[in-house]
Amino acid sequence: MTRKKIGVVLFQLGGPDSLEAVEPFLYNLFSDPDIIDFPFARIARQPLARLISAARAKHVAHHYAEIGGKSPILEFTRRQASALEAELCREFDARVVVAMRYWRPFTEEAVAELAAYAPEELVLLPLYPQYSKTTTGSSLNEWNRRFHTNGWNPRTHVVREFYEEPAYLDAVVKAVDQSIRDLDDISDLDVVFSAHSVPVAVIEQGDPYQRHIVRTVDLVWERGGWPARRHICYQSKVGASKWLRPSMHETIQRLAEAGARRVLVVPISFVSDHVETLHEIDIEHRRQARHLGIPDFRMVPGLNDSPSFIAALAGLVRAHVRAPQRMSALAGG
Repeated sequence: MTRKKIGVVLFQLGGPDSLEAVEPFLYNLFSDPDIIDFPFARIARQPLARLISAARAKHVAHHYAEIGGKSPILEFTRRQASALEAELCREFDARVVVAMRYWRPFTEEAVAELAAYAPEELVLLPLYPQYSKTTTGSSLNEWNRRFHTNGWNPRTHVVREFYEEPAYLDAVVKAVDQSIRDLDDISDLDVVFSAHSVPVAVIEQGDPYQRHIVRTVDLVWERGGWPARRHICYQSKVGASKWLRPSMHETIQRLAEAGARRVLVVPISFVSDHVETLHEIDIEHRRQARHLGIPDFRMVPGLNDSPSFIAALAGLVRAHVRAPQRMSALAGG
């Protein structure tokens, strides 16, 4: 029997593949209309992006230098794609490709690869558990700009978010459990769920991201059943505008003042390790915690290509491919 031919696109932020790529990567990021949007932005966006990227490049490049001179996110995403393809090929004739938003391989490369493969069904799978127009919305908008059928018109499905998916939640709980398996008593453990921050203005415009983060934490905590204390904070603020708080810096400071001895950070909005986890959390905030007298500071690694996370992604793809209704690809922010 002929197996169904499917394609899957894994969307991610992307990251510089060398220190020289940091500034153009930042330029692409700050040129995104889903990131920088204000009156007359169409005129001012690119000049502003040049100014911001030039001003931040040296500082950001130092962070990448401390984690190996480049972002590891492409390597992790390719591992996820390879593992997911192998799992899906148990049932389908499957091809899984990677589309990065701000650095190679770009979305148009994913479009070209899948057009040559010409699957009859296509699943667009942004690797952001919680929806935001600045992440999932931006990736899907870029796909819609780059996708042209040229006679190929697959049945297309969109995974807009998966923060409530049981298999994903189980993967997070398993990762947390592995990070504290050496502790006999966790009653004095402070578990800090950290998410990438976004401007408050984005949330005030109706973006569900913060609501999705809180719900994710509630569901993970309920599933984990840990007799510990939990906290939510936000990281990676850029610029002077008002962003979601409390920041991780503020949270670590508060916990130290309260006499915290054990802190476990769970990067709840990230599924792959990259500069925000490997440097910002595991270097900068580890240093902050040590300086403030917190002796035990831990970070849960990204889900990366863990078997439980790959199984969760495969379940999402199968559920969408088997769904009877047609789901439009025109589903951006």
